[in-house]
Amino acid sequence: MIHKRVLVVMVITYFAQTLDKGTINFASIMGIREDAHLVGQQYAWLTTCVYIAILIWEFPTNRLIQRLPIAKYLGLNIMAWGAVLACTAACTSFTGLIIVRTFLGIFECVCQPAFVFLATMWYTREEQALVIGAFYSMNGFQQCVGGLIAYGIAQIEHAKLKNWQILFTLLGCITFVWGLFVLWWLPDSPMRAKCWSKQDRFLMAERVRKNETGIQNREFKKYQAIEAILDPTVWAVVLVSFTNALPTGGLGAFSNLILTAFGFSQLQTYLLAIAQGAIIMLFLFSAAYLSKRYRQKLILAFLYTLPNIAGTVVFLCVETSAKTKVGLLIAFYCTQGFGAVAVLNLAIMSNNVAGVRIQIFESNTFTYGRRLQRTKQVIASSLVFIAWAVGNAIGPQVFRANDAPRYIKAFVAHIVVYGIQLAAIVFLRVRLMRLNALKCRAQFLSTSEENVNSIRQ
Repeated sequence: MIHKRVLVVMVITYFAQTLDKGTINFASIMGIREDAHLVGQQYAWLTTCVYIAILIWEFPTNRLIQRLPIAKYLGLNIMAWGAVLACTAACTSFTGLIIVRTFLGIFECVCQPAFVFLATMWYTREEQALVIGAFYSMNGFQQCVGGLIAYGIAQIEHAKLKNWQILFTLLGCITFVWGLFVLWWLPDSPMRAKCWSKQDRFLMAERVRKNETGIQNREFKKYQAIEAILDPTVWAVVLVSFTNALPTGGLGAFSNLILTAFGFSQLQTYLLAIAQGAIIMLFLFSAAYLSKRYRQKLILAFLYTLPNIAGTVVFLCVETSAKTKVGLLIAFYCTQGFGAVAVLNLAIMSNNVAGVRIQIFESNTFTYGRRLQRTKQVIASSLVFIAWAVGNAIGPQVFRANDAPRYIKAFVAHIVVYGIQLAAIVFLRVRLMRLNALKCRAQFLSTSEENVNSIRQ
């Protein structure tokens, strides 16, 4: 029942967002660089500007998500970015492309923070990793579908519009219509879902009460904002978000150019994108499944970083030739584990930035309390997605035009970033294990004190 109204919207919307944002990658070998007279780093800036816009608008959109009906706000943003995407087809210069790509970033940045809020609002903690994994897996599925669409459009010849213009117009119009549907279909919260009975709405709200994150609290609390800023757990998650996003941003913008540099043709590159998407989905779903089964998200995040390192090492050590292109392709597929780490990191944030607070006093006594900390979650969510945006913005810029086609300097930077990511994951695990031990001790002492009081009475 919830899946039909909420999860379906999250999955399809995220699919549309990743596909629409990634169209520039498919268009890169359709002639957009030549038609728009792009030179030097200008193509890289078409991706970077999207994430700079996200960086600027991330916190305001989080505040608006907190204060406005989330379904209506999401639907309107979807319609807006669909319209902007369709307008990209009319751009024939770097200036025009920069403008529409910047607006695309502003409207698209609602998705991830909105979906984390929807996950905590509608689903239990145990379900959240699978839910986040479901919509995040669209990073892979959009590669499959995008590759097929691009392959089909590439067959069109002698049309009035260029192939890349047809791609932007088609996807933009479809997205706009989907935004209208979301406005009508998605409920704002369990208690406002008039599509269900009052009893069903009450049961849905009760089901997620144990999350200790609330349904939707619109009050901004300054002390919770300070708490989030001073919390090392939040900053560790933020760092992982950044280190995971930087390689993603570069590979997402340059993957088709990298594959063609290996020696594959334009049409072969589109078809190889389908296999790339399937591998991304395999990483994502396996991470979500293993996370639910073993409940060891940080260990899994560490393990899923290792294939990225292995693939990058191959890029650095093996030269491009007809004999090595298959091996390089396999290495490229190994670097697609970033999606699994992102899902696990989002689940760690949603599970650990909640309403539990432990206070430790000099007398070595503990108090254990439950309270709703929606403001803290808003700040943490903003910081995580800002880090994600910064990483994705920097990512394309490490791929320098004068370093093509192997981009050795870019892959050296990736190795350094992966090392930092592994260190952050280890720190986060040690810290959370300590906090869990303190929490258990506080609960035990609190229960013991209550038992003593009841005996005295």
